[in-house]
Amino acid sequence: MRPATINQESVMPQIHPLCPREVIPENQARGFVLETPHGDASVFIVRRADDIYAYYNRCPHTGVNLDWMPGRFLDITGKLIQCATHGALFRIEDGFCIHGPCVNRSLEAIPLRINDGMLEVVLQDGAD
Repeated sequence: MRPATINQESVMPQIHPLCPREVIPENQARGFVLETPHGDASVFIVRRADDIYAYYNRCPHTGVNLDWMPGRFLDITGKLIQCATHGALFRIEDGFCIHGPCVNRSLEAIPLRINDGMLEVVLQDGAD
């Protein structure tokens, strides 16, 4: 039996610059569509105070986009992420569902970094 080989190209991270950090106001979210080798990936970022979080724009229940209007991801209080389709509510800090049909499941987080004030997400090839 031959050992499995890994195609190094398929595990290379893809760095996608999004926007300058100051473009995202506190307690707001913004969506992005990123071009990847496997098609477009819809993602969003949420800022709460000095913390910023990134997730794929996919409900764990049905896979639909979460935003009820372009760029509108938060509930009326601005304290939770809300799925437009079924009203599921997710904590901003970890994407964990606390209410709705996907309770106890989580949004898929994306590594986020700040490079010279620019927000960047790091997608693993094939993970989009």
